[in-house]
Amino acid sequence: MGSRLLPLCLALGATLADSVGAHQIGGWLVLLAIPGAAAAAVLAIGERARLRTATSGGALALFVLASAVRHGAPVGAAVPALAFSAVVAAGIAYLLPLLVWVLQPAPLRPAQATTS
Repeated sequence: MGSRLLPLCLALGATLADSVGAHQIGGWLVLLAIPGAAAAAVLAIGERARLRTATSGGALALFVLASAVRHGAPVGAAVPALAFSAVVAAGIAYLLPLLVWVLQPAPLRPAQATTS
């Protein structure tokens, strides 16, 4: 699961860079996140983890969409809302398996009898 951290960190970095006005750095970070997202998707497919495969594949598609929209925008213009939203959605997609893991019910164990 360590390979999912790279695209997540790059998505957070791109969001932060866009928030402070460094749009060119944000664009490069989104572009760099695509190979990491592809590697995470392939790794999830190999492990046959359905939820991680779906979220990694979705995040990869969102990164490609964000990069295409961002690089198709006029030079010097603000970041398109679709590109920014796609990066945020990709970050959320990487966090969904963690949320599912946290919210799953804990197994109940029968109480053990103590003998004295």
